[in-house]
Amino acid sequence: MSSTRNSNKGWSVTCAGTGINLALGVLYTWSIFKGAIKTSIEAGGPGAFNWDLASLNDPYAVCCIVFAFAMIAAGKCQDKFGPKITALFGGLLVGLGFIWISQTTSYISWVLGFGVLAGTGIGFGYSSATPPALKWFPSEKTGLIAGLVVSGFGLASVYIAPLSKYLLLNYGLQNAMLLFGIAFIIIVCGLSLFLVNPPRDWKADTVPGLKTPAPVVNFKPSEMMKSSKFYMLWFIYFIGAGAGLMVIGSVAGMAKASMGEAAFMVVAIMAIGNAAGRIIAGYLSDKIGRRMSLTCMLLFQAVLMFAAIPVVGSGSSAIVLVLLATFIGFNYGTNLSLFPSITKDLWGLKNFGTNYGIMFTAWGVGGLVMGILSQMLKAGTGSFNSSFLTAGILLIIGAALTCVLKAKKQEGVEAVVVNKTEQESALNPSCSSTPQQTGACDA
Repeated sequence: MSSTRNSNKGWSVTCAGTGINLALGVLYTWSIFKGAIKTSIEAGGPGAFNWDLASLNDPYAVCCIVFAFAMIAAGKCQDKFGPKITALFGGLLVGLGFIWISQTTSYISWVLGFGVLAGTGIGFGYSSATPPALKWFPSEKTGLIAGLVVSGFGLASVYIAPLSKYLLLNYGLQNAMLLFGIAFIIIVCGLSLFLVNPPRDWKADTVPGLKTPAPVVNFKPSEMMKSSKFYMLWFIYFIGAGAGLMVIGSVAGMAKASMGEAAFMVVAIMAIGNAAGRIIAGYLSDKIGRRMSLTCMLLFQAVLMFAAIPVVGSGSSAIVLVLLATFIGFNYGTNLSLFPSITKDLWGLKNFGTNYGIMFTAWGVGGLVMGILSQMLKAGTGSFNSSFLTAGILLIIGAALTCVLKAKKQEGVEAVVVNKTEQESALNPSCSSTPQQTGACDA
């Protein structure tokens, strides 16, 4: 198979992964579903939802944390069985979860259907999209490809939000969930068929014209977790993702003082910034390095958090608020392309699915902890000022830790450096040779 044909195949895998994430990004549209449930509770009557208003966010909160931790099992599945089976399973779970909740108004059923079943499915689908795309391209394009694939998840609410509003208005909440469920099974499972790993003889880092690559390293999850660098990066991810999710979860409420009923537009515009941040940061990190890109992102986000204090809730210009939300969304999005790229660079591709699944738990824990903290501070002070101040300080700490990473030596590399044969094994999960088993992966 020619290099040109394989390269084109790589782009089809990248497009399929982006398409899967465009569907799975329905998670960011929970606020619309929540509004419909609240309306039903307040209206009452036969067939209405009968939930405690304080529990409206529970299915979403459960979905986020299940999504994050399902990434570990999904990563193992992706590494062992390949991306196609993993994405297919994820699409079925998400679809079945939505079909289940379309048949009931029960609180526990929505927590299990949307929170657990769909959350697990999103984890499996998301986990399967990036690894195969990265394997088709040289390391010089790692950031760009990762950014393109994950941009779908950030951009999803731009079209899912108005689509959800249309379906709710014309078909009702239950029928809308049923249509989403059927669509997810068809779209995600269909696109999963295009997710394939490169052939055994494909060497992305040896395409003519590229510089000689650095030695390939492949850490097992247990080896990665023995590294202090892993825990530092996990904490930095916790800060970067948590600060962004804190604002994303409350931005519509923050915008009401300035924009009234048009506040939902800020959510859509922030989604565009979110997606753009993933692509631009990925591309930039290929040019100036991951550490420099991450440091700039964290410091820029800190400045925005401090700038938000005099802007939010003061009736400031809608344009200023939109710009602020867009850039906060942009910086949040950079996390989702930089950290998978960093994980691949430091610990290799062979166990990338599992390794990044473990790293991704920082996203779930960060969103949960920072969200709860933000609500506590809001309840105690009556404003978001303390939340922004706390997030800004944490982001500066994260940037300082990122600078410290430069001076630390990569730990245990000599124990896991692989030869040419094992590099091929890293690109094809079915090939499991060791450095001593030379020739075992030859086609």
